Amino acid sequence: MNDTPRSPGSGAHPGQAATNPDIAALNDAAIGLTPTLESRLAAVMNVARYHGVEMNPETLRLRRDEPASPPVSIEWLREAGLWARGAPLNFRQLMKIDDPAPIVLLLDDGGAALVVGRNREQQVLLLRDPRSPRSEPAVPVDELRLKQVWSGGTLLARATRGGVEDEPPFNFALIARMVWTDKKILRDIAIASVTITILSIIPILIVMRTIGTVIQYHSVATLELVTVLLIVAVFFEMLLSWGRKLLEVVMAAKLDARLNLMIFDRLLALPIEFFEREQAGVLSYKISQVYKVRQFLTGRLMNTFIDMFMVALLLPLLFYMDATLAWTILIAAAMIASIIGVFLRPMGAMTSRIIAAESAKNSVMVESVYGIRTVKALALEPTRAADWDRKVAHTADLNIRASQLANWPATLVMPLQRYSQYGVMILGSYIALNSNNPVDAGTLFGFMMLGGRVAGPLVSLAGVMEHVQEAQAAVYQVASVLNRPNERRALTHGLRPRFEGAIEFDDVTFRYEGTKTPALDRMSFKIPAGTMLGLVGRSGSGKSTVTRLLQGINRDYSGAIKIDGNDMREINLRHLRKNFGMVLQDNFLFRGSVRENILAGRPGLSFEDAVQAARLAGAEEFIERLPQGYDTFIQEGSPNLSGGQKQRLAIARAIVSDPRVLILDEATSALDPESEALVNANLLRIASGRTMVIVSHRLSSLIDCDLIMVLDHGRTMDIGTHHELVERCAIYRHLWLQQNRHLDPEGNAYAKPAPALNPGE
Repeated sequence: MNDTPRSPGSGAHPGQAATNPDIAALNDAAIGLTPTLESRLAAVMNVARYHGVEMNPETLRLRRDEPASPPVSIEWLREAGLWARGAPLNFRQLMKIDDPAPIVLLLDDGGAALVVGRNREQQVLLLRDPRSPRSEPAVPVDELRLKQVWSGGTLLARATRGGVEDEPPFNFALIARMVWTDKKILRDIAIASVTITILSIIPILIVMRTIGTVIQYHSVATLELVTVLLIVAVFFEMLLSWGRKLLEVVMAAKLDARLNLMIFDRLLALPIEFFEREQAGVLSYKISQVYKVRQFLTGRLMNTFIDMFMVALLLPLLFYMDATLAWTILIAAAMIASIIGVFLRPMGAMTSRIIAAESAKNSVMVESVYGIRTVKALALEPTRAADWDRKVAHTADLNIRASQLANWPATLVMPLQRYSQYGVMILGSYIALNSNNPVDAGTLFGFMMLGGRVAGPLVSLAGVMEHVQEAQAAVYQVASVLNRPNERRALTHGLRPRFEGAIEFDDVTFRYEGTKTPALDRMSFKIPAGTMLGLVGRSGSGKSTVTRLLQGINRDYSGAIKIDGNDMREINLRHLRKNFGMVLQDNFLFRGSVRENILAGRPGLSFEDAVQAARLAGAEEFIERLPQGYDTFIQEGSPNLSGGQKQRLAIARAIVSDPRVLILDEATSALDPESEALVNANLLRIASGRTMVIVSHRLSSLIDCDLIMVLDHGRTMDIGTHHELVERCAIYRHLWLQQNRHLDPEGNAYAKPAPALNPGE
């Protein structure tokens, strides 16, 4: 290696990519790419191949002007089904890694290099240009030379491990493990708590032992010394309390972040049919209950452990001072715990009822806001308000009854608490007056001050059981959502084939949950890749069910669905949906610009891709008339767009990634005749090179389809071209004549009789 440092990722000419058999597919996909982008793509493909995943670079839709940014590279790896993360590392950290898997270094010039080995004796890393042949030896690079071309940007990747069976259920144990992750912070909080406890006890002991001397001998010097010691103790207690509170806030924030990330990740892994069955308001309220669990673990429970340490420290001291008085305080605390324990079960039942009532109330709120257009259009405000009033009144009544129930133990234990604080001093005075071993004033003063500090934690220990039940109820609510069967394994495992678009249904039977009649009854058909297939039939014939099965929304069917000969159940679900475009009858647009909505979830695509997709979907003409064009901001609910405009944007969003299979489920039903004619005119161009499945009640929009399949009661009645079906399929002919009375069966307008001249004129 010569003395002039060079980028380890730029040592090979782009033409060398073809000599690497592991990334031979890169040769065609890299035409027109910059060397830096090609280098990073080659590095990602090398890492993916090491982990047994074959990447298809053609699906990435690479462009010359696309930035080779770390987030894009990470997205490439994740799309391939790998776990990937960017991390800033240094040379020493790279040397310590024992994993033989290659590591991607993101070089300062925009290229990439692969760490393929280490020589710890010579303190060098073995680097390879990702575009070079595998037979080419790795280049040893020391720390000094690497620093000249690399600033620490690193991509770590590994094969995803575990599936549904390895995903721990959401419960207290899972949250406790999350808390224990910050054991260093817990250790610091414990040390601070112990020190604060000691500092809070020392002043009491000092006062207890010196008050008699100061008063009896009028010792001002002793009083001044005690004052200084108390001020110093209070100062350090303040400082430690501030630090402990800061640590608690940091730990709570980190736990919140972990919980939110985990909950959102698991929520997105749930199947669509689950969200179709559950109310959005109920789900929202149940998930929000997790904050009660966090508050309990990082607040009440932690404070209880801190208080119990104080009890463990003070009880021996109280028994040393006077065993009789100490026993009375302990008995009082036990009685308090017994009283609270009696009310725990009814309080737990009441808590469950309150959670159910709050959930129902929240559902009314979310449903009303989500459907505000319908509420306003039908003047349903009084009806919704009355429903809300009933839910609020029921919730308020339960809260009042719960407060009344909780008020009983608080009232009953008050005399025992007051005894621990003041009564013990009176009892000690009686003992001092009627005993041969009188109790001195300092001891009585100490019991008055320390007794409350013992009784308080014991009371809180009994009271924390009430909060345990509340936290358990909250965990149950969250777990009832997150612990349901999800699509995790299907989203992370399975084949990732290159799609052509051939579709086959082989004796497929499917019925929805809770129904006896099958939605699809032994359906069988087969269409080659590149076919434009129309689905027609009466309502309830199974048209939308076919599209749901093709998307993998419902997977509990019998028979087999094959894509290019691969059983759909064996295909990675995320890979399937990324390569299948879907346009629904009612599409949702996110808050953001028009461009962001078209390119949603496609980080590798450019503005030109958005423009091309909009042009193909017939959306370009109205986008250009918007105030800011493609940068026009779309509000929640898309109030600034018409139904037809939303639909055309949804079509553009579906085709921007050039899917091999495009499904249109009543996609033109919301369009006005002019917009529908525009989209239909583009359908042939949209269908070029891909398979299309079009569900439509308007048969006139399906005339140009290669094949039309007629469904009835979940069965395939016939399949053929429009002209063939008009001739031989009674159901299709009936539907056609119903919709097109002014046309003949072939689709031509009936000839009108020519006006005749009046012979008399």
